[in-house]
Amino acid sequence: MAAPRSFMWSRRIFLTLLTGFVLLPVYVMVSSSLKPLEDVSSEFRWMPSGLTIRPYFDIWETVPLAKYFVNSLIVAGAATVCSVIIAIFAAYAVSRYRFRGKRLFTVSVLSTQMFPGILFLLPLFLIFVNIGNTTGVALFGSRGGLILTYLTFSLPFSIWMLIGYFDSVPRELDEAALVDGCGPLKALFRVVVPAAIPGIVAVAVYAFMTAWGEVLFASVMTNDTTRTLAVGLQGYSTQNDVYWNQIMAASLVVSVPVVAGFLLLQRYLVTGLTAGAVK
Repeated sequence: MAAPRSFMWSRRIFLTLLTGFVLLPVYVMVSSSLKPLEDVSSEFRWMPSGLTIRPYFDIWETVPLAKYFVNSLIVAGAATVCSVIIAIFAAYAVSRYRFRGKRLFTVSVLSTQMFPGILFLLPLFLIFVNIGNTTGVALFGSRGGLILTYLTFSLPFSIWMLIGYFDSVPRELDEAALVDGCGPLKALFRVVVPAAIPGIVAVAVYAFMTAWGEVLFASVMTNDTTRTLAVGLQGYSTQNDVYWNQIMAASLVVSVPVVAGFLLLQRYLVTGLTAGAVK
């Protein structure tokens, strides 16, 4: 049965308005990043009077953006790898084995998502400072401490998501691998993990995006040496002036890895997020 013409036109109008609403901020960012600072600071114009790519060169000199970029890559990459590895083992154990406290464990993992992250800021700060004073291991102000902090955010969701995905993988595959002589670990990495690639990719993208764009904990747990991009962008705002064109240019530059990764992994991400939706 064909849809009414009124519905078709209404859908087109709605999608057009929605697309314009989404792309409007992107256009403002791109146009502002190509303007001199004087034009950006004055009255806003939809069409730039003059274009320049100078802000894209100045962003690397105004603040040490390259150092912040490396810090973000190390922190986000390490947090993603650790989150995925730990979540795979934990989710596989919950999905395939029965043990005492299994239900309590899964409920506890899920319940951590009910609390806002700001509640953990002061406890983590005190824990890291006390560990440093007691053992000499400098977690506060280090990349390692920030990686551990981001694990507290991404790991519970990663475990919970992979539990549901591993449950959708037939247990007969594990049993067939065990019959063929594989141990539990070989069965996990040779059979279950390849079948769960979409879910693992979805978890990795979530963990990376969580660590890449986080501001609150990065502003407290880092110093001038370990500062990440999300905090480093504040350096374009000084007491004397705000370099709006450089802020827009830097924002576009730092969003490239996330956008590129999302486009490359979109097929796996959609499959992983919708796994188990239809039984």
